[in-house]
Amino acid sequence: MKLKGVIPPMITPFKENGDVDLENLKYLVAFLTKYVDGLFITGSYGSGPLMNVEERKMVMEVTIQAAEGVVPVIPMVGTTNTRDSVELAKHAQAHGAAAVAAVGPFYFNYKEEELLNFYSDLIDAVRIPVYLYNNPKFQGYSIDFNTVKKLKERGLAGIKDATFDIMIHAQYQRQLKDDHFDVVLGTEAMFASASILGCQAFIPGLANAYPEINKKMYEEGMTGNIEACVKTQFLINELREVMYLARSTQLAIYVMLELRGIMKTYPRKPFLPATEQEKQAIRTELQRLHVL
Repeated sequence: MKLKGVIPPMITPFKENGDVDLENLKYLVAFLTKYVDGLFITGSYGSGPLMNVEERKMVMEVTIQAAEGVVPVIPMVGTTNTRDSVELAKHAQAHGAAAVAAVGPFYFNYKEEELLNFYSDLIDAVRIPVYLYNNPKFQGYSIDFNTVKKLKERGLAGIKDATFDIMIHAQYQRQLKDDHFDVVLGTEAMFASASILGCQAFIPGLANAYPEINKKMYEEGMTGNIEACVKTQFLINELREVMYLARSTQLAIYVMLELRGIMKTYPRKPFLPATEQEKQAIRTELQRLHVL
């Protein structure tokens, strides 16, 4: 299996009291599946690390059921420890996930041998593809290229590259990608460049609120319409700048969904909802860009 197209890292909607908002979760799946090619869930945008194991299982089950097989669902099963990650991976497989991905175990820094064991345990635990989600910012350290190469030899199916480094991405595409190993871009910020290098799937946070614009950029890239793809890329990068008007890009997505009239939902504490001033600033910029 290889991932194709626009696969947003879907947010998890919460109620004001902090409970998972299952009705809005189902609604968001229904909205997104009209435009996208897959759903990457319980990751950074999905607030996976803010939920306990049982909540993450529930979000997996509801999302997979709501997607109704229209698009593949890929849960992020990375945690602070191997036991919980393996449990989540097995649960994902049992409920019909197309694949799983795992960020490196976070909080502590780990040596190569420990990372090799962590991912090998995941690979051995399930029959569905396992992706390494390389996110140095959130896991707290970089995973060396040679470590990824060794894991490929152990059966790793692919990598979600969230390094935001086009040279690293080019190395993955040049030296790792083949008929059996997938390389997926973990951001919308540089898809136009990555598409020229051979990228055929990306995981854009902005696509939670603007899936159609990301889909447009993807189709332009895949058909070789580079001039149009770059133009759309520049619009998307302007929209990414708007996201920084909130205290985090994740929070901005909640605001954009509300402003577009798609849903009103909440982040989970310790994140706080955007202020009215932040909402107004985002509204003004979205109107200026003619996307609201």
